[in-house]
Parts: sequence; structure tokens; C-alpha cells
Amino acid sequence: MKIDTGSTAWMLASTALVLLMTPGLAFFYGGMTRAKSVLNMMMMSWVAIVTVSIAWVLYGDSLSFAPGNKFIGGFAFLGEHGLVGTDTRVNGIPDLLFSVFQLTFAVITVALISGAIADRTKFGAWAVFTVAWATLVYFPVAHWVWGGGWLTSLGIEDFAGGTVVHVNAGSAGLALALVLGKRRGWGKDPMRPHNLPLTLLGAGLLWFGWFGFNAGSELAADGTAALAFFNTQIATAAAAGGWLLVERYRDGKPTSLGVASGAVAGLVAITPACAFIDPWAAIVLGLLTGALCCCAIGLKHKLGFDDSLDVVGVHLVGGAFGAISLGFLAAYPLIAGQRKGLFYGGGIHQLGVQVLGPVAVGLYSFAVAWILGKIIDKTMGFRIPEEDEVAGIDIIEHAESAYEFSNVPQLHGGSGLMTRDDREVVDDKAKEPASGVH
Repeated sequence: MKIDTGSTAWMLASTALVLLMTPGLAFFYGGMTRAKSVLNMMMMSWVAIVTVSIAWVLYGDSLSFAPGNKFIGGFAFLGEHGLVGTDTRVNGIPDLLFSVFQLTFAVITVALISGAIADRTKFGAWAVFTVAWATLVYFPVAHWVWGGGWLTSLGIEDFAGGTVVHVNAGSAGLALALVLGKRRGWGKDPMRPHNLPLTLLGAGLLWFGWFGFNAGSELAADGTAALAFFNTQIATAAAAGGWLLVERYRDGKPTSLGVASGAVAGLVAITPACAFIDPWAAIVLGLLTGALCCCAIGLKHKLGFDDSLDVVGVHLVGGAFGAISLGFLAAYPLIAGQRKGLFYGGGIHQLGVQVLGPVAVGLYSFAVAWILGKIIDKTMGFRIPEEDEVAGIDIIEHAESAYEFSNVPQLHGGSGLMTRDDREVVDDKAKEPASGVH
């Protein structure tokens, strides 16, 4: 097939947008942690870029998309063999461009898991887990849903990854939260976000990059991509509003953390549905998702698991809700085997498939992540010692601190406020001539 330059240009841009989402996720998660943990939290996202990118090139693309059986791809694309300089598998875009676009999905899926185990995870153990989980879970699941696997044959609708990405990551996050256990002081000590502007920046970058995530998944510059783009915007805005309404009614105050979390929940839920539903349905889906996920994050306190940054409440719940909603709201089936939802006369079959997919993927991801977590914990240790957690994981794991205060003058009285005497000392220091030593 001849290269389509318009679609190729759009996919190059979309790939860059999706890659930007992982640093955006690092900001989003980093701002939500405590100050002594922010670098480690952000590094967990960054190292996923390193490990998963390499694994994808060596064998991930092949296991996900090379011809194989119903459960795993074959070995034809190992090391991207045979893909350089060829034409295209899909829609007139180069094979390598399709591969690197899918690579960015694999990266952020793994990075999403890290939010469930913030403040207490050995960095080396996490790096090992990223490779093992991507190999045993993400690559096979991508094949099941997108690569011609058994869920593909059943006609599952998952346009950009509600099941492959969000249910998958959320289930693994729950498993690791159970393996590692609760943070010291969880449920007793305040563990408030240390930098909400950082979290809002991260949410904004995620929202921006998500247009490539969703509209780019059409793999072409056409009307379906436009529908996905439009629905991504409207569902996200509606979900942020839905979250704020619940906060206002329940707590009396809408919060900045709420609007950021609501936006991400909307992005999660619209991901599987963005090209299958009408814009009015995207508003409904967004509003319901924002309200549902706002309530769902409280489950961790009722059930007693420490999901540090609400990966389960936002990604598992939001991803499953978005996927299942297609059984009711789907209006535009795209490929053979897919059907309209119940509200459009499509019958019960599609709803059954939309329930089966998240359940099967969720159980598989949870089981493998739990086993991997236990193996890593028993061999190299997965959690830092309690005294290191108290001291701060940034210093212990990376010998760095996010905020350097060594040049700040000692404040009188330990109040944290600069007194008049302190200001005079600073002013006097500023008036001293430079030493000439640089």
C-alpha cells in the first residue's frame, strides 16, 4: 500500500503527543505525593520509558501484533525485523510508525501502575517489575484485543485502550498495593499532596496528549479521528464537572485535586468509547464517570488497601465503566464482529462482550501482577524498610531531594516565617561585594 502522507504526518504528531503523556503523568503523580517522595514517584514513570521501550523493540511489537495464535503473537517482528523501509500494515502509514505509536501506549500503561505503590517501593524492584509485567501481561493483552486475539474475534470494542490500558493497569496496581501493604501511618497521619499546581500541570499535559492517544488510534486523518477528538474533549470536561459537583454536595468545597482527578477519570472512560458514540453520549458518560470515580476512590478506606494515588478508583473503575458503557451507547461499529449497543437496537451480544473483556483482562492482570510482586518481594525485596520510608524515599533511593533549602537562611524561632531580623540578614548579604571566585 502506498504511503499516505497526510495520515503519516498526523500519526507522527500523535505519537509525540502520547509520549508526552508519560512525563505528564510523572507531574500528575509527583504533585500528589509528599515532598520527600516526589522524585522517586516521577522516576518510576521515567524508568518505564526506558525499560518498556527496549522490550518493545526486542520482542514486544512481535508478541503483540505479529501473526500468531488467539493468545499471543508470533516472532516475525523480533527486533523490528523486516519493518524498516517497508510499506504499511494499516492505513498507509509506515510500519515503524505504527510500531512506535503502539510503543508509547505500552510505556504509559506500565507507568500508570506506579501510582498505587507510591512512597514505599524499591526503585530497582520496580524496574524489574516493569519488564516482567509488560512481557507477561501487556503484550499478550494487546494481542487479545488489538492484534487478532480471542477478544478481537468476539468483536470487543476498545478504540484506544480502556481495557488494554486502564483496566489492565488498575488491576495490576491493586495487586501490588496488596503485596506491598500499607504505608506507615496510612489512615492516621496526613498524607496530603505536597504540590497541587504540579498535579494540575500534569493533568493538563495528560489532557493535551490524550488527543493523540484517542484520535491517533484511528491511524488515519479522517472523520472517525475527528469524532474521537471531539468526544475526548467533551467527556473530559463533563467528568471534571461531575467530580466537582459531587465534592460540592458531599464536602461543601470543590477542589483543585478534584478537577484534576475528574478530568483524568473522564479521559480514562472515553478512551474505549471515543469513536463509537455520539457527542451527547460522551457528555452523559463523562458526567457519570466523574461522579462514579469520585465516590469509588473511597473504597480503599472501606476495604483497607492503600492505593496511594487512586489508580484503582480512577483507572480500573473508570476504564471498566467506559468499556461496559459501549454495550449500551455504541452507535458506530468499525470492524466486522462489532455491533451497536442496546440503545441503538444492537441486542445483548455486544454488552456481554464488553463485560467479558474487562473481567478477563482484570483477573489475568491482577493474578500475574500479584505473583510477580510476591516473587520480587521474596528474592530482592519490593518495599523499602520502614525507617527509610520515614526518612524519605528520595534521599534513600536516589540521594537527591526535590527541594533544596541549604541556601535559605536559618529562620529564628523555627516558625517557618522570616522575621524582620532574618530579612535584615538577607539584605546585608545581598549588599556584600562579590568575592570574585566563580
